[in-house]
Amino acid sequence: MSPKTSANLETTAAPVAPASALFAAWARKHVVWIVIGALFAGMLAYVTVSKLQAPADTGVLSTRNPAPEGGMALAEILRRQGVRVTATDSLEATQAALARSDHATLLLYDAHGFLEGEQLDGLASTAARIVLVAPRLRTLGALTQDIRPGGVVPQETGTLEPGCGRGDAQAAGRVTAGGFTYQGPEVCYRTRPEGPGMLAGSRDGQLLVIGSTDLLGNGLLDEEGNAALALRALGTGPELVWYTPGLGDVPAGSGPRTLDELAPPWLAFLGPWLAVVALLSMLWRGRRLGPLVFEPLPVVVKAAETAEGRARLYQDSRAVNRAADNLRAGAMTRIARHFNLGAEADANAVVDAVSRRLGRSPQEIRTALVEHRPQNEGQLVHLAQQIERLEEEATAR
Repeated sequence: MSPKTSANLETTAAPVAPASALFAAWARKHVVWIVIGALFAGMLAYVTVSKLQAPADTGVLSTRNPAPEGGMALAEILRRQGVRVTATDSLEATQAALARSDHATLLLYDAHGFLEGEQLDGLASTAARIVLVAPRLRTLGALTQDIRPGGVVPQETGTLEPGCGRGDAQAAGRVTAGGFTYQGPEVCYRTRPEGPGMLAGSRDGQLLVIGSTDLLGNGLLDEEGNAALALRALGTGPELVWYTPGLGDVPAGSGPRTLDELAPPWLAFLGPWLAVVALLSMLWRGRRLGPLVFEPLPVVVKAAETAEGRARLYQDSRAVNRAADNLRAGAMTRIARHFNLGAEADANAVVDAVSRRLGRSPQEIRTALVEHRPQNEGQLVHLAQQIERLEEEATAR
């Protein structure tokens, strides 16, 4: 057999690696990218599931929001009671819904004050009756002059009694407290006698203001008389238009005013004039300061001058005890260094070392180095002399 034929046979007979081994080798080589891809896929799946499970509408008092702050429960109860509830989120759809009926009640919850005065006037002329929920001052002022804001319900208030002769409030009884209060011709659920209330009505009875969104929300609808009050306030007519304005209802060109528009006309002259005066003042004061004076640094201050200056400060402030403490601390530090007591030595160790060296009682040494408190400058001088003599005797032997 020729060498070439033998080589071909050896090549053909070489074992082939199984697919599992090849996959294992590939996985070990790309393990980092596999982990990153798995994490990314898991996050993508979680976000997708969360979006699918989230409610279609999360707006406060939305008829499609089943959350505690939504209004789906009240809308469904009204529909079962025979009231035709039409939920709208645009001014055009609301006006079209109101135009279909001469006896439609309008529920308006404009939390951000998107609607302007002309838009509100158009709604008031079309709707037979309006129920405002926690309105802003601009919204309330555009629809009526009879009702005005009265503040907020105190946080510690749990429930409120009707306190008025209005039939809706008397039938509902006590309700959950919260939100805003109002003053008007007819006020119910007052927070104090003769004070503002959480529910107010106009003189002609065509406008009703409810200061709390909790009375209509899903979360507290089944508590106290909330449901009874909400149903009687909104279910008086055969049709209810439930309107929550959005950004699309903001009129074109009604954005916030610029600083130029807010500034008074005379500021156009006063501003540049003040700038010129400030510039002239800086030049005037700058010339009076004169040229800079150079001083060689650093400045060397002797230790004796520093100690004398600190002593004068103690003397001026009558800090007798503070000066005594500094004298003791310096003496005990030097004594501890002389006896090689180390940096961790405390007052007891220093007192014991001096007592053994001088042959005196520890209490005598402790009185001078630790316990004695001078009451005046004379006693401070005497203590300083005593500490100095004690230190000299302890370190001299």
